[in-house]
Amino acid sequence: MRPLRLSSHPSYNTPPCEAAMPFSIRPFRCLPLTYCKGFLFLITLLLLSSSPAYAEWVVVSGNDESGMTVYVDPDTRLPKGKLLKMWILYNFTRVRTVAGESYFSNKVHGEYDCAQARHRTLVDMRFSSTMGFGKVVYNKSSQGKWAPVAPEGLNQILWKLACQKP
Repeated sequence: MRPLRLSSHPSYNTPPCEAAMPFSIRPFRCLPLTYCKGFLFLITLLLLSSSPAYAEWVVVSGNDESGMTVYVDPDTRLPKGKLLKMWILYNFTRVRTVAGESYFSNKVHGEYDCAQARHRTLVDMRFSSTMGFGKVVYNKSSQGKWAPVAPEGLNQILWKLACQKP
């Protein structure tokens, strides 16, 4: 009989002769699942806790004949001395066109002089959809000329709303 002899070649099927370790050298094997769960939790939390920042538009005037409804955002009223700025939204039921671009709504940043009863436009933006949504088809930012507030009409209503005491 031949004596049993170990081959000198290492076997790939048997573990090397090493002492057992109480910890794993490769902890990353269990981390991807943990990271994925944490990442998915954060994304879910972000989606559930975030809400769109819609302006609280308040109806000022609605006229069925012209197909226009006028809104203001009272939260944007910014007084500065005798002047006051606020955003106004004109919403149209029928399409309007300016410079070859159609629009359904118009946002205006207006400035009102409460002492001298006058107003002017600072920003004029027109949108392809209603309520200030859609593509901006027109945008003009400049300090327009002051115009007197007519004794009756929409500008009178807006001026009174802007200049009333909160």
